[in-house]
Amino acid sequence: MTEVNTAPHPGDGPPDGPPRPGGWTRFVTARPRLSLLVALVLTALAVLAGSGVADHLGSGGWEDPAAESTHATKALEREFPGSQPNLLLLVDSGRASVDDPAVAAAARGLTARLAGEKGVTGVGSYWQAAPSAAGTLRAKDGHEALIAARITGDENAMGRTLGRLAPRYRGTHGPVTVKVGGAVAVRHEMQTIIKEDLTRAEMIALPITLVLLVMVFGSAIAALLPLGIGIVAILGTNAALRGLTTFTDVSVFALNLTTALGLGLAIDYALFIVRRYREELSTGADPLTAVGTTLRTAGRTVLFSALTVAVSLAAMMVFPQYFLRSFAYAGIAVVLLAAAAALILLPAALVLLGHRVNSLDLRRLFRRDRGDAREQGAAWSRTAGLVMRRAPLFALGTTALLAILGLPFLGVKFGTADDRQLPSGAESHVVQQHIRDGFPGSPGGGLEVLAEGRATEAQYTAYKQRVAALPEVVRVDGPLVEGDTAYFTVQPRGEAVDDAAQRLVGDLRSVKAPFATEVTGTAAVLVDSKHAIAERLPWAGAFIAVVTLLLVFLLTGSVLIPLQAVVLNALSLTAMFGAVVWVFQDGHLSGALGFTGSGSIETTLPVLMFCVAFGLSMDYGVFLLSRIKEEYDRTGDHDAAVRHGLRRTGGLITAAAVILAVVMVAIGTSRVTNTKMLGLGIALAVLMDAMVVRSLLVPAIMRLTGRATWWAPAPLRRFHRRFGLSEGEAPAAPAEERETARV
Repeated sequence: MTEVNTAPHPGDGPPDGPPRPGGWTRFVTARPRLSLLVALVLTALAVLAGSGVADHLGSGGWEDPAAESTHATKALEREFPGSQPNLLLLVDSGRASVDDPAVAAAARGLTARLAGEKGVTGVGSYWQAAPSAAGTLRAKDGHEALIAARITGDENAMGRTLGRLAPRYRGTHGPVTVKVGGAVAVRHEMQTIIKEDLTRAEMIALPITLVLLVMVFGSAIAALLPLGIGIVAILGTNAALRGLTTFTDVSVFALNLTTALGLGLAIDYALFIVRRYREELSTGADPLTAVGTTLRTAGRTVLFSALTVAVSLAAMMVFPQYFLRSFAYAGIAVVLLAAAAALILLPAALVLLGHRVNSLDLRRLFRRDRGDAREQGAAWSRTAGLVMRRAPLFALGTTALLAILGLPFLGVKFGTADDRQLPSGAESHVVQQHIRDGFPGSPGGGLEVLAEGRATEAQYTAYKQRVAALPEVVRVDGPLVEGDTAYFTVQPRGEAVDDAAQRLVGDLRSVKAPFATEVTGTAAVLVDSKHAIAERLPWAGAFIAVVTLLLVFLLTGSVLIPLQAVVLNALSLTAMFGAVVWVFQDGHLSGALGFTGSGSIETTLPVLMFCVAFGLSMDYGVFLLSRIKEEYDRTGDHDAAVRHGLRRTGGLITAAAVILAVVMVAIGTSRVTNTKMLGLGIALAVLMDAMVVRSLLVPAIMRLTGRATWWAPAPLRRFHRRFGLSEGEAPAAPAEERETARV
């Protein structure tokens, strides 16, 4: 039988007397004014370097660049530009028929003008199409028809061309009225709206954040410090993204993450450091000593927290879609810049401010007595005590609640991002909705089959017949032949990306042909994107889990705590995923939130939201665990350490979560549905993690596991003693080293 001896060793406490400033403290505080001046200059340069970054970002990136559909799309763009129209002009003839001579003459004139524009190719229209294809370009009521074309170039060039063309063609032209739509118009309008919404979100978030910080700190001076660190991180990341656009594609959606994480994490880190600094000042330490102790304690925690968040975001690098990779670029940059600013600039500012960090205490306007500092956090201590006394009840209850909230995600349906991401009044959305509702065969939503290799007319005909015989096929057009290359257009039944259309992609790829075939189209891109994500998702999950386990072990020296952290963090995200499906897929609250439900969730969004929310959850987990570990190392009392950790960090974590949630909700006011989903979903995940998981589930689980929480085998204890880091001074013999097993 094994007995565990946890009696403290006589030499376990920290060394007597205030610690002398270490090397890092001397480095960041030696010339504080010079440090801040250099930071000011670098920030000004970042403003210049990052100006106009949104104009260089793309609005696509959902496809797998190595997929069959991507290769086929590029080949069709090259060989048959008319097969891939990305610009649609919706011609409305009013009460007249689109076949009216005056209407037809005006439409042919517009078509001819468009064909002569620079950067435009593959122009066609209902009034010029062959009878077999004309039917899909004419509305069922006979009062609308389409002019289709392709704008050439990369995404930025397409946007510039559209910006030049749209004002010329939009509006009234004789007997017809024209609206501009198509994939290029959707992307361009989405990019414009995101930039406008981001500015509005910043204007909402910054003043509210400042008010909340004043409420947390009391001091207006202390409240301004985290806000300043956040602004530095955001501006620096914008400059980094601008530099990245010269080497790779970066999504415009990444700007939202830059703002949210830059402001949120920088405030988190600054909150943690400033709070610890003020604690040290309250014990009578001089400012330089207080900064040194803060960096050795809270500074280490901030470093660990930044690493765990960066690891979660870095996992998106394993996916081929540049939409996801862009968030990794932006996220890693902003996390590292926020941590660097908190660990370099903030200590310099604190040294200069000294005790003036507590100046301008605005709370005195509302109350005279701030209470005994020893009583601060007492409510959190009582909460921890209550939870630990009823640990089984709280553990089972909160786990069941989170599981129930996540149940709607079992019915998730994955789709693509399209015009329905835009507000209902957006011009390109209106055009696409008219096409969906009023045109037969979903123009632009069909599948294309690229055929490469020499073939006879009879072979093409036989292949066409086999395709037409497939159960989900309405019509097959083509082939259009150019040398040894040809393509067919296949119209599926129902919606362009529904389950039937996705099954048809597989059926088409299985049809035997005497030539090489590749299938593309909206449904094919979705099928290939889902395959790419499913193939790489285990690697991303394993990367996050393994590195997180290692980092948390280095912080705590425990085998069990890292496992708890990974499982509980994942559990904290269930409410977010359930809400995403219930609200954004099923359409509940769509009227109140102002979006158009598409009946599906864009394939990459759950991956993105998991990586971001998991990283933020680890951020708060590290804050709590580091303080528990510090107290356990000092006293060896497990239950007291848990209560102490929650007492010291409960209010801080809640304040940080509320502030970050405010930022994410501000992002969630966007008129673009994906951005709204990202902001509101992560805000919910952050609040659930801070208020349910950290406050209730973690202390309940740690009470159930008891002192075994800190166990590790002897080889790992030696490894941690040599390489591990923890908040607080390293004790002569860490508490977990006191546990000696004897049989």
